[in-house]
Amino acid sequence: MDAKKAVTIVFCNAVVLLLATVAAQACLPSDRAALLEFRSHLNEPYIGVFNSWKGQDCCHGWYGVSCDPTNRRVSAVTLRGISEEPIFQRAKRKGVMTGSISPAICELAQLSGVTLSDWEGISGAIPACITNLPAMRHVDLVGNKISGEIPANIGNLLKLTVLNLADNRISGAIPPSIARLPSLTHLDLRNNGLTGVIPVYIGRLKMLSRVLLSGNKLSGQIPESLTRIYRLADLELSMNRITGPIPPSLGRMSVLATLNLDGNLISGEIPGSLMTSSISNLNLSGNLLGGKIPNAFGPRSYFTVLDLSNNRLQGEIPESITTASFIGHLDVSHNQLCGKIPAGSPFDHLDATSFGYNRCLCGTPLGDCGK
Repeated sequence: MDAKKAVTIVFCNAVVLLLATVAAQACLPSDRAALLEFRSHLNEPYIGVFNSWKGQDCCHGWYGVSCDPTNRRVSAVTLRGISEEPIFQRAKRKGVMTGSISPAICELAQLSGVTLSDWEGISGAIPACITNLPAMRHVDLVGNKISGEIPANIGNLLKLTVLNLADNRISGAIPPSIARLPSLTHLDLRNNGLTGVIPVYIGRLKMLSRVLLSGNKLSGQIPESLTRIYRLADLELSMNRITGPIPPSLGRMSVLATLNLDGNLISGEIPGSLMTSSISNLNLSGNLLGGKIPNAFGPRSYFTVLDLSNNRLQGEIPESITTASFIGHLDVSHNQLCGKIPAGSPFDHLDATSFGYNRCLCGTPLGDCGK
């Protein structure tokens, strides 16, 4: 073999090896096809997030697409309508996207995260096939016009840690299977049209730190099982149709910091345990709570917000409230309270609106007593 032919063979082999290497590093053709089908159901005219979705390698340079470096499979699709990234800064505006979520996204077999947040215009239902993606850890569809129901088999996603469907038009009940998500830490379903009750077995989700269900049409009582989620820090159930009493065990949760139950039909008395708990933001306004404000405050009582307004509370404001270590905002207006407002902190920085529309409260900042 002459030297020229040998060089040619070596060169050809190098080219073949290079092409093979490039092919091995490119994304899977089926993943690329699924992404293009997914894109074809969406329209985003202002920012140009899909302008880079060109070429054979969807793992390189495709905006919002992430791949597993070991196998070059698509692992996440992250498209936010509000972002500080350069593509948004150049456009000098937030994004608007219309269309729907194509079931083609379910063909991305190793997808672990999908974020389509704050586009305002994405509509249609969540594809039920999304529950067949075993690697899924993160679903964030907040701030759109998504309708239909939460997929019934959402409990199949055993690795799911975040489920954020807030600010959409989702209806129906919260699927009971949601109680089978052992890794779930963040559940945000606020401001939808959800009906029915909070699943009774939600307390099985021991990793939950946030349960945000405000602004729906949920009914029934607060499940006692919620109080057994020892990591729970934020519980927001406001603006629903929840009835029954407040479980006293909510006040014995070790890390619960926010408890918003305002705008419901909750009745009974306020548990004294809430006054000396870890809760610092407590909003019970706009319910049917009766009885007296618990005389259970002490040095452990620390509230940035304590809102008990618009209920049916009677009797006096308890003297023990002056022993609280801090109360930033207090509102007991629109009740049936009577008697003299205690002197000193926290009342020395509050105005009359915090105490108005009661039966016979008096003292600073209202009028003098005994006239």
